[in-house]
Amino acid sequence: MRRRDWLAVATLCLALGSVQGAGAQDYPTRPVTIISDAAAGSTPDVDARFIADGLGKIWHQQVIVVDHPGASGGIAARLAAEAQPDGYTLYMPALATFITQPGQVPNLPLQVPRDFAAIGFTAENPMFFAVNPQLGVSTLPQLIALAKQKPGEISYATTGVGRLTHLTGELLQMRAGIKLLLVPYNGGPARAASDVAQGRVSFIIEGYSGIAAAIKSGSLKAIAVASAERLPDFPDLPTVAETLPGFAATGWQLMVAPKGTPDAIIQKVSRDLITVTKDPGLKANLGRLGSYSRSMDVAQAIAFAHDQQEMWAPVLKQVAAKTK
Repeated sequence: MRRRDWLAVATLCLALGSVQGAGAQDYPTRPVTIISDAAAGSTPDVDARFIADGLGKIWHQQVIVVDHPGASGGIAARLAAEAQPDGYTLYMPALATFITQPGQVPNLPLQVPRDFAAIGFTAENPMFFAVNPQLGVSTLPQLIALAKQKPGEISYATTGVGRLTHLTGELLQMRAGIKLLLVPYNGGPARAASDVAQGRVSFIIEGYSGIAAAIKSGSLKAIAVASAERLPDFPDLPTVAETLPGFAATGWQLMVAPKGTPDAIIQKVSRDLITVTKDPGLKANLGRLGSYSRSMDVAQAIAFAHDQQEMWAPVLKQVAAKTK
C-alpha cells in the first residue's frame, strides 16, 4: 500500500475512534430504560428503582425501570436480548435468571459474557423467613422441629418456581432433613404474604422489602435471615446459619447490556454504577429494606456470577430429581 493510502486509512481510523469516544463521553443524551424480570413491589424491583434514580442523577437523564416478570425471568431476558445494543436499554436480571434448572425455561440459565455484556453488580438481598404468628413457633429451630413432626404438611410461600425463594426452601429441606409443601405464587409477594398472614400458608421466604409492611404490622413474624452474619439493620434477628452452619441464601442482581453494545459505553456505565453503589445515601436506603449494595467492575461481576452458578448446582440437581 502506498504511503498516501496508509495515511488515509490511519486518518479514517482516528476519526472513527474519535466519534466512538465522543459518543461514549456524551452518553446518554436521552432517557435510558432498565428492564427488570421482577414483579412490582418485590425486593429486586425496589432495588432497581434506587439504582436507576442514582444513575439518573449522574447522567441528568431519566432512567426508567420497566418490569417484565414471568417465565422465571425468560420474558425479560428475551426482550433485553432483542433490544438495540446502543446503551439505551440495559437489563438487571436477578439471581434466578442465572441460577435455574437447564431446559426449564427457553434460553435460560444466562451466562455472561456468552449472552450479555456484563456491566457490574447492583445489590444483594438475603432471604427472610417469616411465619404466621398463630403457627406457634418463634424461632427457626422450632419451625424445623414442627416440620419433622408433620412431614409434608408445613407449607411455605414463594414468588414462583425456580426463583431464589423456592431454591432457598429446597436448600432448607436438604440441610435440615425435613419435607415441606411448596406453594408458589406469581405477581410479587403481596398475595403470598397475605395468605401466610391469614393462616392459609405456614410461612414465607422473601426479601425484606416484600414483607416489611406485614412484619411491621405484626401480621407476620420474622424468625431468621439467610445472610452469612446478622444484619446491622436487624441485629436481633438470628441468621439461619446459627441453626444450620454455613447456610446462606442471598438474592442479587447484575446490570448487563445486549451483546454488541459498544465497550466504551459499557465501561462508562460500569464506572457510574460503581459510583452509585458506593453512595452512603443509597446504602442507607437499601439497608432499611434489607438490601445491600456492592461495587464490582466487569470482570468481578462475571466471576461472581460463575461462582454463584457453581454454588447452587447441587440444589438445582435436587430440584430436577424431584420433578422426574
